[in-house]
Amino acid sequence: MTDKVVTVAVTGASGAPYFIQLLHNLLASQVTVNLLLSSAAKVVIKTELNLQLPDNDNDLKMFFLDYFSDSLLLHQQQQQNSPRLNVYGKDEWTSPVASGSNPASAMIVCPCSMGTLSAIAQGASNNLIERAADVMLKERRQLILLTREMPFSSIHLENMLKLSRIGVTIMPASPGFYQQPETVADLVNFVVARILDHLDIKQNLIPRWGHN
Repeated sequence: MTDKVVTVAVTGASGAPYFIQLLHNLLASQVTVNLLLSSAAKVVIKTELNLQLPDNDNDLKMFFLDYFSDSLLLHQQQQQNSPRLNVYGKDEWTSPVASGSNPASAMIVCPCSMGTLSAIAQGASNNLIERAADVMLKERRQLILLTREMPFSSIHLENMLKLSRIGVTIMPASPGFYQQPETVADLVNFVVARILDHLDIKQNLIPRWGHN
């Protein structure tokens, strides 16, 4: 099992399929995942994927492990390791992600709403997602924001520029088309592949540029 620990935060922006594919690939890659979901994220996930998520954090953990069970079982048999998933509530301030003494290797907010973007840019820590991001900034760890809005206002762009200047990777959910996508899943895979590339996690979701 890899020693990499990735915090995945999910906000109320549109883009639930990106999150689902990212979580699946991280667990299949034997990465330890700390999962944080906002209340709005659960609403969006139900709307976009028709998935009714449980309220209890332990039930939520079991829900996702069961949801990916068939594909994860194959990886488990190949690597002899079970997927590691930790789910923390928005007010669970004793969780590892809330302290710089136990920061994750990286954090990705997928998708990232403009409200969460603003809170991170201003250093707010009103919930665990915002605090976890603040920890990554102060500890100078990798932070990726999969921003999802259209069009961007000047306020959105100023917040992105502010964060980019201090090392945050701003990654709009903008799939490419040079791979000639045929399905929505192909477009989702393009974006998730780019996230995995930045996390230095091997992926086979899309072909590399210049390779047939």
